[in-house]
Amino acid sequence: MTAYSPQQTAAISLVSPMLPFRAEILSVQPEAPLVSTYWMRFLDPELRTSYQFKPGQFNMLSIPGMGEAAISISSDSNDHQRVGHTVRFVGNVTNAISRLKAGDVIGVRGPFGTSWPLEDHHGKDIFIAAGGIGLPPLRPILYQVMAQRNNFGRVVVIYGARTPDDLQFTREYKAWEEAGIELIITVDRGDEKWTGLVGVVPLMFYRLRMDPRKSVVYTCGPEIMIRFVIFEALARRITPDQIYVSMERNMRCGLGLCGHCQLGPYFVCKDGPVFTYEQLQPYFNVEDL
Repeated sequence: MTAYSPQQTAAISLVSPMLPFRAEILSVQPEAPLVSTYWMRFLDPELRTSYQFKPGQFNMLSIPGMGEAAISISSDSNDHQRVGHTVRFVGNVTNAISRLKAGDVIGVRGPFGTSWPLEDHHGKDIFIAAGGIGLPPLRPILYQVMAQRNNFGRVVVIYGARTPDDLQFTREYKAWEEAGIELIITVDRGDEKWTGLVGVVPLMFYRLRMDPRKSVVYTCGPEIMIRFVIFEALARRITPDQIYVSMERNMRCGLGLCGHCQLGPYFVCKDGPVFTYEQLQPYFNVEDL
C-alpha cells in the first residue's frame, strides 16, 4: 500500500473526501450485549501519526459490498497510534462489522462533524448526561478532562443504561473517579445483584446542585432522554447556548451532500452532530423532523 505524507493525505482528503483509508483492526473489546469497541490503526504509517480528530466527531466505517455507517470516535484524541469506535450492532453494516476480528481490514473516512467545545469551557463546571450508546461520543471528553483536570471545575457524569449488563466501559469508572470526575450511574431496571441507583437519567438532576453562571451541559443518548435532560437543565437556569447536544440521524455521506440527515436547516453530518440547544430550539420539538 502506498505510504502518504501528512501533506499528501490532507490533499487527498480535500480532493476526494469520499476516499476511505484502510485500517487494521487491532482488537475487539465487548462492552455490552450487541456493543463492542473496535481498536484500529491505519495501515499507512504516515497517516497513523498525522490523523487527528476532536472529541465528538465521527468517522464513516465501510466494508466493501456492504456499505458505510457513521460511527462516533470513542477513544483518546491524543492517542495517535490507534483509534477506537464503539459500535452497536443494529443494521446490515454494523452487523457485518460484528463479524470482523483482529487482523481484518476496514475502510475509514473522516473525521467529520463538529466537536464538544471543551476548549471554550475552561474554568466551567461540566455536566455530562449520557444514555446507552450515547456514552461513546462523550468518552473522549473524559480523556481530555483527565489530561487537563486543573482547567475545569466540577466534572459530573450522569450515565444510564437499561440494565446493569448494558453499562459500558465499567472497567474505566475507577480511573475516572480517581481523576476527580463524579459519577452518577443508574439503570432503568436493576437485578438481584444491583445495589446502585434505579431511574432514568433526567431524574438524576434532582441529586445535583448546579450554579447556572458557570455550568455547561453536554448530552447524548436516546432523543427522548435528551429532551428531558434539556428540560431539567433549563429548569436550573442553564441557558440554551450552554446546553450542547449530539444528534443522531441517518448519515450517508458525511459531507452534507445526500440530505439524509437534514434536521430543519441543518445537516447533522456537517453542521453537527454537536449543536447548542439554542440552534435546535425552533426544530427540536417538531414531530418527525
